[in-house]
Amino acid sequence: MQTAGWEEEFREYVRTRGPALLRAAHQLTGHPLDAEDLLQNALTKTYLAWERIEDRGALDGYVRRAMVNINISQWRRRKLEEYPSDELPEVTASSEPVVCGEVHEQLQQALEELPERMRAAIVLRYYEDMTEPEIAKTLGISVGTVKSTVSRGMAKLRVALGLRS
Repeated sequence: MQTAGWEEEFREYVRTRGPALLRAAHQLTGHPLDAEDLLQNALTKTYLAWERIEDRGALDGYVRRAMVNINISQWRRRKLEEYPSDELPEVTASSEPVVCGEVHEQLQQALEELPERMRAAIVLRYYEDMTEPEIAKTLGISVGTVKSTVSRGMAKLRVALGLRS
């Protein structure tokens, strides 16, 4: 394929799939600017590999996998900023009705507080609608680990949102 042809094909892919991929990146990072950087890095890797990617139907998976790998590499490099404690903070659920926008903000906050791999598994399962085997392949973990990670993550989200104590 000529260079101009595949470059235009890449541009079209970014135009059509960019918004959905950015939403996935935002769910992985928890911050809009970090999401833009993450997606840009993943698209750079995709651009460099574009001619070698034979199955164009698998492009979203390729980009998502790149985002997950890049995100994991970034958080592994960060120093530990949270320290374990013997005491858990008091958590009380509010009995006041919650407005829809507030629920989304609370959910986003709760997602941001999850560990990176747990957040990635939740996002891939419920935002990207991937199956457990697809998530296992994407994250490089076993299906059993995906199941337990998603289950623990959902339990943490329910507690954080006051849905279950």
